[in-house]
Amino acid sequence: MTDAPVFKVEHVAFGYNNRLVLKDISCDIERGEFVGIIGPNGSGKSTLVKLLVGILRPKSGSIQVFGEPLETFKEWPRIGYVSQRATHFDVGFPATVREVVSLGRVSRVGLFRRRQKADEEAIDRALEDVGMVDMQARLIGNLSGGQQQRVFIARALTQQPEVLALDEPTIGVDPEAHLKFFELMRHLHDHENLTIVLVSHEVDVVMTEVTKLLCVNQELLFHGTPQQCLTDNCLVQLYGEGYHVVSHSHPWTHK
Repeated sequence: MTDAPVFKVEHVAFGYNNRLVLKDISCDIERGEFVGIIGPNGSGKSTLVKLLVGILRPKSGSIQVFGEPLETFKEWPRIGYVSQRATHFDVGFPATVREVVSLGRVSRVGLFRRRQKADEEAIDRALEDVGMVDMQARLIGNLSGGQQQRVFIARALTQQPEVLALDEPTIGVDPEAHLKFFELMRHLHDHENLTIVLVSHEVDVVMTEVTKLLCVNQELLFHGTPQQCLTDNCLVQLYGEGYHVVSHSHPWTHK
């Protein structure tokens, strides 16, 4: 179904060990959107994105992916995913940047098939997209956090996905890497036609970057444009009393 939403979520609930994390979540994510998922710690943001990319399955309700029920959807290379813990690994891991990025092709070609010209071209393109061509021979453990972040985004891009889902991708990176990350996201969204789903705790930043917000605290409290969602009233309902919008170096921030 070419006109179907990328994700259609209907009355989804999920829990861990009989503890409900998400309840009655319903929303659509359309092709070409840049969607931010925000909410307080423990609100279910990461759980929601894991449900979208098929890592978890709903306890109740349904999810459709490109018009296909989640349970029968098979074309997972169409969705690239960068987890919250993507860069948490042994710094002595003996692999180069290019070797790590090339692992993204496994979902396309299989584990044991020799890479072809098209695979190498996809790896080259992904490295170019994230600005890591000049570092492709370096060991992954010798890179900064921001550089490692780009490597794992490149790994997801080698799948040549239509959707890129990222879970708290800016945790632990320095301000310069943070700025470059959002420059990269803008490029991928605007020029590579990627639909992007981004879990973030940075309300002031996502205000200026995304086209749509999902405000989650077990339930989907609000969804719409940042301007519709990031009002004082909405933020108080989402984060509690004492949280409000003020004018600062960004259009939106809090204290």
